Amino acid sequence: MPDVTRILHQLEAGDASAADELLPLVYAELRKLADQRLAQEKPGQTLQATALVHEAYVRLVDVDQSQDWDGRGHFFAAAAEAMRRILVENARSKQCIKRGGGMQRLDVDQVPLVAKEVKEDLLALDEALQRLAAVDAEAAKLVNLRYFGGFSNAQAASMMDISPRTADRIWAFARAWLFQALGGSNA
Repeated sequence: MPDVTRILHQLEAGDASAADELLPLVYAELRKLADQRLAQEKPGQTLQATALVHEAYVRLVDVDQSQDWDGRGHFFAAAAEAMRRILVENARSKQCIKRGGGMQRLDVDQVPLVAKEVKEDLLALDEALQRLAAVDAEAAKLVNLRYFGGFSNAQAASMMDISPRTADRIWAFARAWLFQALGGSNA
């Protein structure tokens, strides 16, 4: 998609109308990424794929803050990161007392005598990813692309400008590190 790269360069130059040209070119791919990511979320997720795409897009093409895009891969890597941050912010807001704390809405006749503990895997994963980034930033970036971006290993390797074999090695390390960091739960 050479048009995407051209339009990204126009955005860098401050052309606000380039954002209007970019959305139709990348919307379908961003929507696919959002659908994949939301499919991995726990049931009861209130954020819709369309809202996730729109919020991520607005953050990416903010004309008040200049962006230096290195091309299509860099844009989609940034989109994956933006979606991750939006999902984490959404998960954090759901834990606020103002929005129900960790409580789950149930019909009165469905309320069990003892409620199960609510576990927020997304927040634990975000904290673990931040610690992983301090240890190995490249591994954290690969996890972002694979887990939050929904890219295959080959696609992520291409975006990171590394070989697929190197990406395999980094992925194996990151999975093992996250498995240990999350206390042996699936990452």
